[in-house]
Parts: sequence; C-alpha cells; structure tokens
Amino acid sequence: MGRKYFGTDGIRGKVGQYPITPEFVLKLGWAIGKVLSKSGHGSVLIGKDTRISGYMFESVLEAGLSAAGVDVKLLGPMPTPGVAYLTRTFHADAGIVISASHNPYHDNGIKFFSAAGMKLPDDLEMAIEAAIDEEMTTAPELGRVKRINDAAGRYIEFCKGTFPEELNLKGLKLVVDCANGATYHIAPNVFSELGADVVAIGVEPNGTNINVDCGSTKPQSLADAVLAHNADLGIALDGDGDRLIMADENGEIVDGDELLFIMAAGRESERPEGVVGTLMTNLGMEVALKNLGIGFERAAVGDRFVMERMQKLGWNLGGESSGHLICLDKSTTGDGVVAALSVLAILVEEGKTLSELKQGMTKYPQTMINVEVADGKKLVESPSVIAAVSAAEQELGDRGRILLRPSGTEPLVRVMVEGESASEIGAIAEQLADVVRGVAATAH
Repeated sequence: MGRKYFGTDGIRGKVGQYPITPEFVLKLGWAIGKVLSKSGHGSVLIGKDTRISGYMFESVLEAGLSAAGVDVKLLGPMPTPGVAYLTRTFHADAGIVISASHNPYHDNGIKFFSAAGMKLPDDLEMAIEAAIDEEMTTAPELGRVKRINDAAGRYIEFCKGTFPEELNLKGLKLVVDCANGATYHIAPNVFSELGADVVAIGVEPNGTNINVDCGSTKPQSLADAVLAHNADLGIALDGDGDRLIMADENGEIVDGDELLFIMAAGRESERPEGVVGTLMTNLGMEVALKNLGIGFERAAVGDRFVMERMQKLGWNLGGESSGHLICLDKSTTGDGVVAALSVLAILVEEGKTLSELKQGMTKYPQTMINVEVADGKKLVESPSVIAAVSAAEQELGDRGRILLRPSGTEPLVRVMVEGESASEIGAIAEQLADVVRGVAATAH
C-alpha cells in the first residue's frame, strides 16, 4: 500500500495548498500524538527553519499534539540535524522539523525523526497516515508545552564535539553562508569557537529570504565572497542545515561528490570500507574511490535511500552531490556543519588547501536540466520518453550515462546526462528535455 501523504522526506508543498494547510497540520500533529500515545504519555520536540509560515505550523502542531495527550518541547529555529540530535538527548519519542529545506519561503513541510534520531520507519509513517483519516478527539489528559531556551547552545557543543580534540581552526579564515536559514545562530559560532576567523553571510533571516540567492543552492555567492575576503575557503549550508557545499581558496565550488571523496580519501589509516552515493553521483567519484580500493554503491536519489543502503552494508559514509552528506559515526542524519568539520579536520591535519584535497578526483562533465511537469513518474514511464532515452543511450555508448527521474519533492523531471564530452552530453540533454516537454504538453 502506497503512502497517501508522505513523500521521500516527510510532507512538503506550497503553503496554503493541501496538505500544507493549518487544518491538515493540526490533524497531523494529533495523528502522530495518537500513534505515540498508544505506548503511554509521550513527548515530542518541534524545531523549525526561519520561513514565516513556521510560526503558524508550530502553533497548530503544538495544539494537535497537546490534544492527543503528548507533551511538546519547542526548540525554535533549529537545523534539521539539530532536532535529530536533541530528540535523542532529551529521550523524546519523536522529533518534528517544520521546514522545506532548500525550497523557497512560500513552501513548507513537516518531517519526523524517531526516538533514535533517524527518519521514521515505514510502519510508523503508515500508522500516522491511517490516524489522519480518523475523527479527531481530545485526550483525557492534555499534553503540556515547554520551550527549551538553551537548545542552540546544546547543539553547538555537540557539533564542536565531533571535531578532533587535538586540532583547532586557528589561522583559518572561513566564509560561512547560512542561507538566511536555521543555522544562522549556530554555524558561525561553531567555527569561531574552534578558532577560525569567520565571515558570516546569509545570517539575517526575515521570514521570506531563506535560500534567496545564497546558501548551498546558490553557491556562487559563497565563491565570490571567498575571493572578496581573501578567505581560505567557504562553507554554504541550506535553509535547514542538512546540506553542505564548499568553495576553495580559488573561488571554485566544491560539491557533495567531491566532499564525499575528500572525507573518504582523508586519513589513509581510517579510510572506510565503502561509500554510498546515488544514481546522480558523478562517475568520476566512483572511479577515484575504486583507485583507492574503497567500495562504492549507488542508492536511489534521496538521503532516506542513501541511509537505508548504508545501514544494510554497515558503512558509515554516504551522500549526494547536492550536499546531503551522512557521517553515521558522528550523526544519525545528514548534517552540514558536522560534514564541514570532517573536511576541515582533514585539511588541518594534512596541512593542505581545499583545492589540493580534491585533486584526487576528476569529475566527468555532467548536465542536468529540470523540466517542470505535473506528474513526473507517469511521464518518465511514457513510451515516447523511454524510446528517446534508449536512442540517446545507443548514441552515447560507453562514453557516459543517462538518467531521467521525477523529483521526490518538486513537480519536476530531472534530465541528467554524464560523459566524457561536455558538448555531446549537453546536446543529448537538450534533446531529451525537449521530448519530455513535448510529452508533458500533449498530456495536458
């Protein structure tokens, strides 16, 4: 039985459009409370990013959970990985994040963590969905609500604790771009308290400027700032702090694939058995890891699927080119600040620049075109699109690869072509994107 409301990363959409409405989210809060309260009087943490609708959804979630008899602890603005960490340390039954991650401010979403700080298992998601369709009632004993005033400080200390005690960041000048999101009061403090000279940008959230021309989705702003401030490197996070993109001292952008390679290649004595990437991971990373004797496997796109494959294989390192990087020996979910500290520890210990650390990997040219469509899954399965992909694969041969996939969070089909020749893959990607647009237009 498929999910009715949950996507690959919680429930997400445009504010005011079902299901991202106050009425639905109220019922959602009650539903998770009802599921949790089956095992006794539960407690749930709620954190959010900086988008203006977060206040509204925080209030209705609080009301729904309280009506179900569940206690609520409010964290205020808090990165997604911070909520995961605090859920564990407070021994809460679940953590809730109000965020649409890298999406613009007019979107929002709700995602959940289990008591272990991991994404909710399928059976719990299905139980919550079933409860949403029930009639809402009020528990005999209502839940209480409390605000955790030192939540940011607790998470800052956790992040610092993942950095080797014998090292520090003294002498390094870092530009830190917080995307006007949930890390604005967290990340600059972490790096400065470890000794770095921090130039903080994207730290003035106003409710509507989250991810606007800044952060990991717009890393050119970071790259420009690194050059302008003559910094050693730059760190860009997304709106909820679970993605990381960096820029080296030359103002060149270093994406998630390259950062994963740096962390895997890192210290020779501590190299991992293997790394989990996705269908979108650059072929150059796979080749570079194999040259070091490090295993590599691809999962479906989405940190949920990367995590599942990592746990199945018993590997600690995985992620996506978009910057979702998971270090399971340090955190239970993707954490941009923790991943940045992992890279910085290698940089400090080896005495190298970021541009030097990434030299062991050569990226293959890759082109991706996002095509707006109403039903991406149906479209990529249409005979016309399948035939076009097959013809393009024959044309490309063994010089590269093609991937068409519907986005799990947006109404898009992503057309990705990768290969040895930038001009060839660019032309093929455009051809396929035109086919997708044509089929989408016909479907209307």
